[in-house]
Amino acid sequence: MKSVWNNTSKVKFETLNSNKETDVLIVGGGIAGILCALKLKNSGVDCMLVEASEICEGITKNTTAKITLQHGLIYDNLINRFGEDTARLYAEAQVRAFEEYSRLCSDIDCNYEVKDSYVYSMDDRKKIEKEVLALNKLKIRAEFTESLELPFNVAGAVRIKEQAQFHPLKFLYTVAKELPIYEHTKVVELKPEKAVTDKGEITYKKLIIATHFPILNKHGGYFLKLYQHRSYVIALKGAQKINGMYVDESDTGLSFREYENLLLIGGGGHRTGKQGGCWQELEAFSKKHYKKAEIIYKWATQDCMTLDGVPYIGQYSKSTPDVYVATGFNKWGMTNAMVASDILCDMICGKLNPYAKVFSPSRSVLHPQVAINAFESMVGLLTPTAPRCPHLGCALKYNKAEHTWDCPCHGSRFTEKGELIDNPSTDDSKSLGQ
Repeated sequence: MKSVWNNTSKVKFETLNSNKETDVLIVGGGIAGILCALKLKNSGVDCMLVEASEICEGITKNTTAKITLQHGLIYDNLINRFGEDTARLYAEAQVRAFEEYSRLCSDIDCNYEVKDSYVYSMDDRKKIEKEVLALNKLKIRAEFTESLELPFNVAGAVRIKEQAQFHPLKFLYTVAKELPIYEHTKVVELKPEKAVTDKGEITYKKLIIATHFPILNKHGGYFLKLYQHRSYVIALKGAQKINGMYVDESDTGLSFREYENLLLIGGGGHRTGKQGGCWQELEAFSKKHYKKAEIIYKWATQDCMTLDGVPYIGQYSKSTPDVYVATGFNKWGMTNAMVASDILCDMICGKLNPYAKVFSPSRSVLHPQVAINAFESMVGLLTPTAPRCPHLGCALKYNKAEHTWDCPCHGSRFTEKGELIDNPSTDDSKSLGQ
């Protein structure tokens, strides 16, 4: 099942065919890796990106591509947990990322459109009112509204004007054209200052891991600090038009945006490896509210979720000073990937970045979600089923909706034949391939 973005022409890159040297090696050819390569190259840094498959063929191709500083009801939570200063810096980083997209997209044919952004609640007006107050406290113009273009009533919504949406692959294929990228070049082992690939060795001085879920298990504790959340999208032809971007504040709610003559509806979400509404929930919703519409596309994606709603961007761990990471975008990968490119480029160039501390992967892990993640890992390890995930050995669960085997511990996914679809696993599941 391909997303609506897959109809655009791909850009092809060479496969590594000899040993190479570079100052900065980037592993992972999704939006975060590509934007890091773009930023580094434009800053005069010698860099190289390697991708095991083809660029944008992982999670990036399945986004709904909203460019907005409005990440659910995050700002009231950030103020309560970290204080106004940290919340303001988080917002400033997103505004800066938005402005960079606006600048880059002005010269790229990528369906860039300015749209108002809304986060709504079905049943909790107070949550919405608190978020409006929080945003206004941070000097961000936001307003409360109950009037939406959606086919149901809401308790209220936060509206931020003049955000944007675009075609992510048209944008990324354009900016990637002149970058030093090698496709079909899989990293099989990472050593200090050397990456061993299936096509040759790459010597580096600094390393960026941009593989969606970090693949180095020995450092950083990301297998406890992250979990993956799966969600689904349908594209409807003949549905009532809307003129904004909408998302429910609830993890199990729906999102809406238009692309050309299609209405994209997202939802049906669940922790990867668990049960959820999947496409059936979206199809039932469309039959009820858009009776004359036709489903043209449907696809699924998944997101890395952090403990506190803030991505992990920066030094991979305290014991690996020359290794960096960008992960845990919490469903908001467009602006957060741009934030990552800004922070990591500055860190590699020895510059102070005003937002680096906010996103530091070494910040406190004192959060109830750690216990939940640890419990899921323990259950997965102790469940006596045959199919196992090669990542850390958890039991795989069959996903009936997508006919895949998924890991509820850390989110790796495999075909029915055991072929790897999504990381953090870097290998096929041999227990399925037998």
